[in-house]
Amino acid sequence: MDHPNAFVGQKQQPTEREVLSALGKSAPVWQELLAWFAEKGITGQEWKSISPKYGWSLRLSRKKRNIIHLSPCNGCFRAAFVLGDRAVQAALASDLLPGLIDEIRTARRYAEGTGIRLLVQDAKDLAAVRKLALIKFAN
Repeated sequence: MDHPNAFVGQKQQPTEREVLSALGKSAPVWQELLAWFAEKGITGQEWKSISPKYGWSLRLSRKKRNIIHLSPCNGCFRAAFVLGDRAVQAALASDLLPGLIDEIRTARRYAEGTGIRLLVQDAKDLAAVRKLALIKFAN
């Protein structure tokens, strides 16, 4: 089942209250992940929308380096990474779940890197997001 961005069609940046309301039961997981990134030195947070047609996402960065984009959906959110070649190789050699390894192996490669999107519905989904983030930090 597809999980569209909760803010498709919205021209104004969503408020924190709107985000938490859209996330529903996954709101505590969103907040836990943001706190984890803050502990890891992620200080940049910027809401972005390339068009109301696609909704809004929160871009987290360290210094000027983009780390992850978090897109709120209804009851869940997507975590999107763009991995460079070294990060892809490190991810393929890691202990990530085999399904995620296969997804990385077959993911489309763009000039910016290899794009990976993970659906986060509850706390158990955070392990893969954290592992990929640590790989991105190191590479």
